[in-house]
Amino acid sequence: MVSDARLQQIGARFAELEARLASGTLEGDAFVAASRDYAELEPVARVASDVIAMRGELASLQVLQDPDPEMRALAEEEVARLKAELPEAERRLALAMLPRDAADQRPAMLEIRAGTGGDEAALFAADLYRMYERYAAEQGWRLEMISANASDIGGFKEVVANVAGTGVFAKLKFESGVHRVQRVPVTESGGRIHTSAATVAVLPEPSEVDVQIEDKDLKIDIYRASGAGGQHVNTTDSAVRITHLPTGIVVIQQDERSQHKNKAKAMQVLRTRIYDKLREEAHGAEAEARKAMVGSGDRSERIRTYNFPQGRVTDHRINLTLHRLPEILEGPGLAELVDALIAKDEAKRLAAMDG
Repeated sequence: MVSDARLQQIGARFAELEARLASGTLEGDAFVAASRDYAELEPVARVASDVIAMRGELASLQVLQDPDPEMRALAEEEVARLKAELPEAERRLALAMLPRDAADQRPAMLEIRAGTGGDEAALFAADLYRMYERYAAEQGWRLEMISANASDIGGFKEVVANVAGTGVFAKLKFESGVHRVQRVPVTESGGRIHTSAATVAVLPEPSEVDVQIEDKDLKIDIYRASGAGGQHVNTTDSAVRITHLPTGIVVIQQDERSQHKNKAKAMQVLRTRIYDKLREEAHGAEAEARKAMVGSGDRSERIRTYNFPQGRVTDHRINLTLHRLPEILEGPGLAELVDALIAKDEAKRLAAMDG
């Protein structure tokens, strides 16, 4: 339980930030920093204020010895109400005080790749892409395809998209991993159920300030695009391959007609992958803290199975099965899985903090 002294400190710090921002004396970086601190502290300070008020009211009522039986009965009712409501308020406070991933509010790069299963895996990758596209629309986010490598029968061997909006990474970060599908492929004439897989990676997008890329660290190759892609393919040297020499990360972009547009998109993807590598290295040093999280963050981990014959989706990390497969693949049903994963993660981290 958070002490009253700690709650008072939170309230004092929040009041100080509020006064500084209202003074009109802050400019530039100082204003930006104060605004960021205020936004991060506000949800904690609001709940802390509620808890302080409830604790104070409860303490006052418990020492109250009113001679009037009617007033005493009312006070006892209020004490009972506060005792029932205070634990939930304190739980909300504990959740608000949990350390937040600095990337939670960032947009994200969504990468989906067909795994085992050939054409069926590529079709499943396309199904997953449409699921996230519809879920993003439900959330009021904007999803923009960055690049795609289509398969011959209409699926995706690989597709990369940017998802922009409020709290994108916080909601999508547990989608990273291996998604498995069990169904009769459209290419199967015998009606046998096959198991295929696709890998999903959700990477938080950095700003240019977070990742500094120097020209001397880049090897840029320009060449003629190849493969399915429209009339402009094989007519101009517009495809771009960028190699980041310090990390060895390679990004290829050829979807746009313009070399400059391809380079800009390739740099966007490169910056995100470098940032993700830096985060992984930092998380390696925080391995103990990450043990409390749902899933390991390892993208080779099988996280979910979509079983078409039984119409069910099972998330193996939290042992949750929903018999609503069509609704989940249509987008809206995914929200229940996402919310359950976030709730389980919060519960695990609360338990780790208490322990």
